[in-house]
Amino acid sequence: MTLTLGPILLSAGIDPNEAQVIRHAYVREHEDTGLQGIHADSSDQEILSYTSQQSAKPGTFPTVPPPIWVVFVREGGDRARLWSVVENRGELSNDGTLRTFDLAVSEHMTALRNRLVIGWRSPRTWRLNGPTAAAYPVMEIADAEPVPFPGFDRLVLNYAQLQAVMREHRYASWRTALSSVVGIYLITDTLDGRQYVGKADGTESIRQRWNVYAANGHGGNVKLLKIDPNTFRFSLLRVFDPATPAHSINEAENHFKNALDTRKHGLNGN
Repeated sequence: MTLTLGPILLSAGIDPNEAQVIRHAYVREHEDTGLQGIHADSSDQEILSYTSQQSAKPGTFPTVPPPIWVVFVREGGDRARLWSVVENRGELSNDGTLRTFDLAVSEHMTALRNRLVIGWRSPRTWRLNGPTAAAYPVMEIADAEPVPFPGFDRLVLNYAQLQAVMREHRYASWRTALSSVVGIYLITDTLDGRQYVGKADGTESIRQRWNVYAANGHGGNVKLLKIDPNTFRFSLLRVFDPATPAHSINEAENHFKNALDTRKHGLNGN
């Protein structure tokens, strides 16, 4: 069964009935407005500005456009690649020929920008109502650009980020780094500030230990079971080579539990 745009919109929290889908093409000037077009080297700001200016002709552009605009750029043939999703905050001006809208880049579908490619059936159609576009086929979801590993001492992740690091291709180098060390980590409940000091040692790397948290949210720790993991923040306190003796890692774990007082005022039970 062919994947279509509709389920992707819904999973991103976008109701197709509240959206329109636009496909830009690289042109010298817009055929309806006469404004300078966009090209392959256009900046995001230039594309946003270009999108914000539309024809005042009711037959060309909706009199009352929806709040969400999903913007693609033609890639050749019948392919269109996602540029961004923007929020329509209302009309700023209308001189009878040109309407200018207050648009802001949305957080919707950020992970799919420049990755999602759909099939665009009509070469001359550049705007579609959401329900119509929802039936258009997904041609490709490309691998994301790799994200450089920031270093062990700069690593701070919320729960959603932890899950992404454990499964997404763009974080492959992060998983490699986390697989290479054992050590002491910190989980902070950002709602009340309570903290949990944990360790990964022996044959269990930091990656293996954190992968358990990514899967179930609590890692088998009793005091974490009843807490929503979406409030957790993960960081590393100290990392060790896997050949480090167990007693050295245990001493470090005990030190941080005492220093942060996580037995009495935190989430450590022992």
